[in-house]
Amino acid sequence: MYFKRTLSKFLQAASKTFPVIFITGPRQVGKTTLLEHSSVEDRAYVTLDDPQIRLLAKNDPAMFFQRYQAPLLIDEVQYAPELFSYIKMIADKEKRTGMFWLTGSQQFHLMKNISESLAGRVAILDLQGLSQGEKFNKPIQQPFLPANNLEKVADLDLKSVYEIILKGSYPALYAREDVDRRLFYSSYLRTYLERDVRDLLKISDEQKFITFLQVAAARTGQLLNYADIARDVSVSQNTIKSWISILQTSGLIYLLQPYYNNITSRAIKTPKLYFLDTGLCCYLTGWNTSETLETSAMSGAIFETYVVSEIIKSYWHNGKQIQIYFYRDKEKKEIDILIEENGKLYPIEIKKSANPSTKDIKNFSVLDSISKPKGQGAIICFSNNYLPLNKDVTIIPVSYL
Repeated sequence: MYFKRTLSKFLQAASKTFPVIFITGPRQVGKTTLLEHSSVEDRAYVTLDDPQIRLLAKNDPAMFFQRYQAPLLIDEVQYAPELFSYIKMIADKEKRTGMFWLTGSQQFHLMKNISESLAGRVAILDLQGLSQGEKFNKPIQQPFLPANNLEKVADLDLKSVYEIILKGSYPALYAREDVDRRLFYSSYLRTYLERDVRDLLKISDEQKFITFLQVAAARTGQLLNYADIARDVSVSQNTIKSWISILQTSGLIYLLQPYYNNITSRAIKTPKLYFLDTGLCCYLTGWNTSETLETSAMSGAIFETYVVSEIIKSYWHNGKQIQIYFYRDKEKKEIDILIEENGKLYPIEIKKSANPSTKDIKNFSVLDSISKPKGQGAIICFSNNYLPLNKDVTIIPVSYL
């Protein structure tokens, strides 16, 4: 079963502009499937997962491109960075757009190679798991912003949202109803460890890394504290910093940076950690049912994680980068999300509530001391109604993400 992806529209436009398209993201989010369904021409396909093809690509790139000619889709290109200089030469010689479509499941050293070797010739696109709209066959063709005209994706209540949160966003989980969620994530973690992490980090104690993943998942939506995580995992802070970097560059987590400037010097400068797939986060923290998750102490943090992830995906899947922050100062005044767009700051509060009030947005006033103009604010919550809270803030049901 194929789910229509929001990124498809931008992919088509980018492919008419650049000779090379590179889609990056975690494993199994549908990168290759998206490209296969987006191609309107007879495009050859080759995967470097095949050991023999990978060996040819690494040892004899010239022969590789004689055997596999453009237009060409190369899957898992990170295994043969030797191809990049040849792709550059071919693109410069033939001067055609859409010649090479590339995918890479992990970015560790790949992004530097891509940006240096193919500067000005490549469009780099980020793909995550299915967005809320994509799950309901309603890919949203605009990034989220409180000032935009939003449409309801589906009728979602508290129970159905937490079922989606528990299940996660990987397409394989939605392709069939009989997919075992726990078996899928168990296999996913094993593949991630064996193919993306072990050799790069030279991990001697795999169980320590699994413990680290569980400890990090339990802290989703919280300020990143390397010392606390290091203590709980019984490794050094430098090791935790290295492992956090791996999760970030492989697209499993997002570090939401705090907003501060000279005027807001009292703001803290520590990022917050968010898992980008709530299903993986729930699996790592041991939640087996949406009912127990919804009533747990983690309920608010995992809902916040879900909303942050959906907002980020709404930008990345439209081919755009997002300037997204949070605000928290030393007096613990906090705004969950600030989106900076067109010179304005858009404040957003995330509440696990069906009846938000003006008390929930009292901290929006801290923005009055910041020189940037303030855009329309929002409360994302479980309300049934999309309506103004006041003239400056809109109540947005989670079903509109």
